[in-house]
Amino acid sequence: MNGLRIFFAFAFASTALFAGEKAPRTEFTRMVAHWAKYDGPEYWEFIDDANPELAQFGFYGAHFYSLGHTDFHGGYPAHLPVKGLNECGKWFQDANKEFKKRKIMVIGHLNVEFLVGDIDGPDGPRGFFKWYRDLWDEKTLGPKPPVEDPVDFLEKNKDGSPIESNSYKIGGMKEYWACLRNPHWRTVLKAFVKAGIDRGVDGFIANYFYRHDCHCEHCQSGFREYLKTRTWDANPKKPSLNRHHASGKVGYTKKELHDEFGIDDLDTHVFDEIVCWHKPEESTPLRREMLRWSQISNKEAFDEVFHEHGRSLKPDLITAQWNHLSNFSQIKGDERCMLPASLWGKDESYTWYSMGASGVHTNIKEGVLADGTLQARYIRGAFDDKPFTLGKYENVRTRVAIAELAANGGAPMGFYARIESPEAREVFKTYYGFLDRYRDLYHSNRPHANTVLLFPRSSIHEGFVESLIGFKHLGRLLLKQNVLFDILPDDLPDLEARTAKYKAVIPALDASPVGPIDHSIQAPETVHVSATVPARGGEIDLHFVNYNREEFPPNPKNGRPNPGKGT
Repeated sequence: MNGLRIFFAFAFASTALFAGEKAPRTEFTRMVAHWAKYDGPEYWEFIDDANPELAQFGFYGAHFYSLGHTDFHGGYPAHLPVKGLNECGKWFQDANKEFKKRKIMVIGHLNVEFLVGDIDGPDGPRGFFKWYRDLWDEKTLGPKPPVEDPVDFLEKNKDGSPIESNSYKIGGMKEYWACLRNPHWRTVLKAFVKAGIDRGVDGFIANYFYRHDCHCEHCQSGFREYLKTRTWDANPKKPSLNRHHASGKVGYTKKELHDEFGIDDLDTHVFDEIVCWHKPEESTPLRREMLRWSQISNKEAFDEVFHEHGRSLKPDLITAQWNHLSNFSQIKGDERCMLPASLWGKDESYTWYSMGASGVHTNIKEGVLADGTLQARYIRGAFDDKPFTLGKYENVRTRVAIAELAANGGAPMGFYARIESPEAREVFKTYYGFLDRYRDLYHSNRPHANTVLLFPRSSIHEGFVESLIGFKHLGRLLLKQNVLFDILPDDLPDLEARTAKYKAVIPALDASPVGPIDHSIQAPETVHVSATVPARGGEIDLHFVNYNREEFPPNPKNGRPNPGKGT
């Protein structure tokens, strides 16, 4: 290195080829996403001011087909701009052309399973069920699956009844979940993908990407087959904490099924539950196998629909998942928490992780910054430096949200951006303009650090979520001391090779670091420091992100901190 540049917090879209890859990556460092207030002229004024490389815009999945033909199309969550499936589809197609004129990649939201409607009633089926039975358009979607009753798509309770909820109460209709293991539902999703590609999207981000305690025939047979064919990590340096299956072993034996799970005959066994997320304190080896299988089978469905099918129609299709991490919520949250490392983000172009309330409420006096630094560095390490973003459910700290992601290899984005606010618009114009002006620093850069903190994914897979306590404590300590450090999951197959360059390797379960730690950078405790190396090399760039802010007094009703002031 022959240079050092310092920036107080701070991107660019193209493709770059990295060693070992067969195809170029999608690269971008400025994005926007809106679910509301995107249908007026001020939206395009905002887009022109912000000048993003990528926009998540438009709806092409189950929300669109559940609500687009109803009088409730304009409400949460999609806020569809016009009524009518053809009319709204044309509206999105025209908007996609506007993005293309501006050379902005447009990514459609595709709800993969959350259905709104009534199966039947005084006026017949409503919402999704009305659409499937009466409004399927073969010209747009292709042939209809050989399923007459759409109830066959749904996740089922143990008694065979559909799993239902009533959370949003859109038009007084109920909510249901299609099962991603159902091959006919995957046919429906492939039709959604085809229609979106025909309307001009560059890719899709899948949302509502869940599995519940479904007992449909596909889940029952799928989980049984999983137990018969389950494989274990063949790395002898990472033995299981709770069992010692041989490397490369396939499937549980009859004795193991009996001894570990109380299953005497797998083919006839009736499961009381086939859960996905659950409380860690209520976890068992069998429940973790259910969760692992749920996430693996969801990933298989994603790959079949978006990668195999979608990229057969559009080879350069950009793909992403909208997932949730919060403050490293594991087993009870995070759609990838039990995935094997070989499947984590495999073939996906970028990823979105929501932080929920953990990224909103600060308490500066107590050192609570509501930052996403550890989350960003974990995702960056797990995703091999592909683009990612963090969703924070506030619209106050716009500057720091942009700065935080840019400093840690992510793509700053405008979610819930107050496009009607001149002050907020000016922040995007200024900060995104900075990122564009210094694109050579951010495009395809790599982190620079002499220290790496290991994320304890191996122990989490065994149900030992207490390991997160040590990980978060050590991470916060390193941030407080302004140590330049990366984060890598400890289950990576090439972990030894990837950690060889670091002087200090810190396992989350062992507070004794290996090697010296350099913490010579001096900064206030409200400032986090990171360093990157641009793609061209030749220098190290330091990024300082200041989380200090003016806070409101706590809410007198619940005692919780308020989000505070400022943009």
